[in-house]
Amino acid sequence: MKTKKQIMGTIIIKGAFICFLSIGLFSCSNKPEDTKEVAEDHNDAKFDDAKAKDAQFLVDAAEINLEEIQLSQLALAQSSSADVKELAKMMQDDHNKSLNELQALAASKSITLPGSISKDGQDAYTKLMNESGNNFDKKYTSMMVDGHKDAITKFEKASIDAQDADIRNWASTTLPALRTHLDHAMNCQAMHK
Repeated sequence: MKTKKQIMGTIIIKGAFICFLSIGLFSCSNKPEDTKEVAEDHNDAKFDDAKAKDAQFLVDAAEINLEEIQLSQLALAQSSSADVKELAKMMQDDHNKSLNELQALAASKSITLPGSISKDGQDAYTKLMNESGNNFDKKYTSMMVDGHKDAITKFEKASIDAQDADIRNWASTTLPALRTHLDHAMNCQAMHK
C-alpha cells in the first residue's frame, strides 16, 4: 500500500509530465520566433524613447550584418563568377568584423541584438538560393547595392541623431566601409546586367 507522501509524489510527477508535454506540443505548433522581433521587444521594455531609438539602430545594424554575411556565404558557394566571389568574400569578412564590433558595443550598453537572420532576411536568402548562373549574380549584386544604399542612409542618420556618443561614433566610423562596399557592388552589378 502506498503512503500519502508516495501518492502525492506520483501526482506531482504526472502533473509535471503533462505540463511538460502540453508546453512541448504548444511550442511545436508555433513558428520559431523572429530573433529581431524578440530583441526589439526586450529593448522596448528596457529603455525610454531616446535610448530605444539607439537600440533600434543597433538591432537594424545587426540585421544588416547578419543578412550580408549569410547572402555572401551563399554567393561564395553558388556563384561561378570570380568578381562576384571577390565581392562576397569582402562582404563576409567586413560584415563579420562589423558584427563583432557591434556585439561588443551593444553588450556595453545592455542592448539586446538578434542572434540570427530575420524572417525578411531568410526570405531574401531563399529567393537568392533559387537562382543560378548569371541570374544569381545579377540578383546578388542588386541585393548588395540596394542593401548598402539603405544601410548608408541608416548609418548617416545614426551618426548625427543617436543620443549615445559611442553609437554615433561607431556609425560614423563604419560609414567608409559601407560606401566602399556600395562602390564595389555597383561595379560588380554593372558587369552582370
